[in-house]
Amino acid sequence: MVHKHEQVRSELRDLARNELSPGDALPGERQLEKQFGVSRITIRRAVADLVAEGVLVRIHGKGTYVSHGRVRSNLHLASFTEDMKRAGLEPSTRILLAERRQATPRAAEFFGLDDGEETLCVKRLRLANQAPVSVDESWMRPELTDLLLAKDLSQSLYSHLSGTEFAVSTAEQTVEAAAVDPDLAQILDVEAAAPVLLFHRYTFARGEHGPLPLEYSISTYRSDRYQISMSLELDQTGLSGQNEAASA
Repeated sequence: MVHKHEQVRSELRDLARNELSPGDALPGERQLEKQFGVSRITIRRAVADLVAEGVLVRIHGKGTYVSHGRVRSNLHLASFTEDMKRAGLEPSTRILLAERRQATPRAAEFFGLDDGEETLCVKRLRLANQAPVSVDESWMRPELTDLLLAKDLSQSLYSHLSGTEFAVSTAEQTVEAAAVDPDLAQILDVEAAAPVLLFHRYTFARGEHGPLPLEYSISTYRSDRYQISMSLELDQTGLSGQNEAASA
């Protein structure tokens, strides 16, 4: 037996995929009640399921819209631009900040800076098909400041460093679930405290005496538009995954 909310969910999924386009508003609850002949509770349950699936997205104070979909990224060392193009989306970037600033404690520790020392901070909004996906805050090695400020920072920072002595070689990254920062919620066009994926990344070049710190970054990704995947293999101690990733 198919429950009413399951049938409504299936029909709403077909509506979103076949009749509406990404970014289109879903009809209001009252209209959907009349269209499907069910209660508002049933409509809300079906819509909530589709939001959880990533088919729909709620925007606080505006309504429910057809999602642009989640970008699935295998964990790897690549640029945001490459990730989006691989997913069939058109990437773009808006520069929110690009200037010398007093390094945060984590950035200062990573680069071996004294308290109060400044280095380059680049903060960018990353979009796919003009829809916000992430905000990246990159703290760069001080020696890279002049080099990068002379470049187009809407393009990959790593591509600007390729061919120099600071070409990226490795990265260490952690990913955690978090509630979006209030300031970033407005930029990412999500509700206050919405769930996001928070990436902390330490990027290195090959130095003469070992890995050379290049970048410390914090990336905040909308969890309804981005997901990560891993390939696992069985070794002698159990399952292990290839989980090195970065984008800039």
